Amino acid sequence: MSLRSGKKDTKMRIRAFPMTMDDKYVEDIWNLLKNAIQEIQKKNNSVVQEHLIEKIRKDVVNSLNNNFLDTLNAAWNDHQTSMVMIRDILMYMDRVYVQQNGVENVYNLGLTLFRDLVVRHGNIRDHLCQTLLTLVRRERKGEVVDRMAIRNACQMLMILGIDKRVVYEEDFEKHFLEESAEFYRLEGQKFLVENSASVYIQKVEARINEESERAKHYLDPTTEEPIVKVVEEELIHKHMKTVVEMENSGVIHMLKHNKIEDGLKTVCDCMRGYLREQGKALVVEEEGESSKNPISYIQSLLDLKDRFDHFLNNSFNNDRLFKQAISLEFEHFLNLNGKSPEFLSLFVDDKLKKGVKGLSEQEVETVLDKCMVLFRFLQEKDVFERYYKQHLAKRLLLGKSISDDSEKNMISKLKTECGCQFTSKLEGMFKDMSLSQSTNDEFKQHISNNQINLMGVDLVVRVLTTGFWPTQASSPKCTIPPQAQHAFDCFKRFYLGCHSGRQLTLQPQLGTAELNATFPPSKKVGIPGQVNLNFDLKCSGVEGGPSEIRRHIFQVSTYQMCLLMLFNRQERWTYEEISQHTEIPERDLNRALQSLACAQTDVFSVNEQFTSKLHRVKIQTVLAKGEMEPERKETRNKVDEDRKHEYPFSCFGQLESPLRLVVPFCGSVDLLHNESSFCTANIITYVTVHFDQTKT
Repeated sequence: MSLRSGKKDTKMRIRAFPMTMDDKYVEDIWNLLKNAIQEIQKKNNSVVQEHLIEKIRKDVVNSLNNNFLDTLNAAWNDHQTSMVMIRDILMYMDRVYVQQNGVENVYNLGLTLFRDLVVRHGNIRDHLCQTLLTLVRRERKGEVVDRMAIRNACQMLMILGIDKRVVYEEDFEKHFLEESAEFYRLEGQKFLVENSASVYIQKVEARINEESERAKHYLDPTTEEPIVKVVEEELIHKHMKTVVEMENSGVIHMLKHNKIEDGLKTVCDCMRGYLREQGKALVVEEEGESSKNPISYIQSLLDLKDRFDHFLNNSFNNDRLFKQAISLEFEHFLNLNGKSPEFLSLFVDDKLKKGVKGLSEQEVETVLDKCMVLFRFLQEKDVFERYYKQHLAKRLLLGKSISDDSEKNMISKLKTECGCQFTSKLEGMFKDMSLSQSTNDEFKQHISNNQINLMGVDLVVRVLTTGFWPTQASSPKCTIPPQAQHAFDCFKRFYLGCHSGRQLTLQPQLGTAELNATFPPSKKVGIPGQVNLNFDLKCSGVEGGPSEIRRHIFQVSTYQMCLLMLFNRQERWTYEEISQHTEIPERDLNRALQSLACAQTDVFSVNEQFTSKLHRVKIQTVLAKGEMEPERKETRNKVDEDRKHEYPFSCFGQLESPLRLVVPFCGSVDLLHNESSFCTANIITYVTVHFDQTKT
């Protein structure tokens, strides 16, 4: 309702009349509150004690034989509510006095009083335990009981422990487990008499599930584990032998009557499904996912194999069915990824390279044995062989093998697995390395005897059979520096003079070089817009300070040697000019320049401020982890071609040779005026050997 007065509206509010209290009523309430405050000030809890003893405990005792659990739960709920209200009133005392003096807070003090004066008084404690046990026993026999009442009582015992289980354990759980053990001891004997082995097992399983569900729903959840152990002990462990040997239903009876259900196969199929799921998650590459790391890829598979081998030996007693299933699943998902042969070869390559820390020879041997297990699962073993040949070639040519014994041991494992034909080329590679050493000695003796001038080049030759080594049918184009080319021509005349009918062809993509570089004392500032070829590899400065002449030996690839020696002719080269003068394939040129996106307008110059603490500096070529897709496709095509044709003999063979050259040139990498320095280079050749043709 509203009354309008001018332009303003006023609202009428109806309020309750204030309650009037006479003076006597107010005085009585104040006296009661005053007495309570005085009791608190005296630190006296006698009022609560008196209430619990005279009222609560008496009511609970009177209900022992009639509605006991409901009466106790109701008293407990009222007491909790009262203590919460008292705690709120005395909040300041709880926060200040209690904390300063280290005494029990109001709420916990109320719990202690209820526990000692009610729950644990006289026969209430025993009667509570027996009441709960009786209800559980009745439920086990199939009767319907008040689960909520049992749950409230168990929660009360847990709360009365004040953050501990001691009250619950001592007043109920201990007796519950003892009672349960006796109950199932008798029931186990009854089950054995009344049931067959299969029915006995079904009933045991039902009892285990029942006890687990009981603990979760109205006992404390922590009771689940111990009660399940009690059931297993009384119904399974103590009667296992009896159940197995039952006269009319045990294992012997099943064997006699061919009642052998395929339970083992069911378990095996379940295990296979899980293993397949785990394996596919490791090997399958989702769309848009970056390529997997080869080392972690294989290591994760080895870890999975170790895990299931542990299951096989410890859980399945090395059963043939499970062993075969594990092998079949590994073979299935390992071959889902076409990169598995390449990745396995890269993993072995990583373990057989020098510089692998933390692995002893015995540990390397163990890893190789595990790798051979995966190798057996590969369907495309010829693809693995091609990749392994590439990686072995790099280890041998670059001197990266951890040891010849380890290399030959791995080849021996492959030979045992696949036969002599599979490893004949790999063994031939080692033979070529040995023969190359003899060729080197003969060539050096020839140079000395004939006083041939190699212009300061120290030449080391490795003559390699092309059929054994992963060389290209046509040599990549590359313009070798004149000094290096002269040294190679000298070796070529010597070699062809000793071996008629052969042809030497350079394979620069497999070579290495060592360049002696001299840097001037002055520092030049780079021209804006230039891309500097920077050899600074985490090192700085050399003894004597940056103002002095700095000399280093750069260990580089043959392609990098060709690039660097261009800078003896002029200071700056564009990408296009470098490509035209060296004729290095674009992909290899990008790697040599340590750039993945070199435009034809880029300009390169020597970084004359380069410093290093090391005199001998190794310049790494940018390499991809595994092959790129074009290379991988090329490898696949070669494998497919090899699968189409097999010849009983070769009409001709090819040999390739890495040559180590020491080439003198006028001026060093930084064009030091009128000062000569040297470069050491490894370049690769291959030799074509023509045989007399014979017919079979």
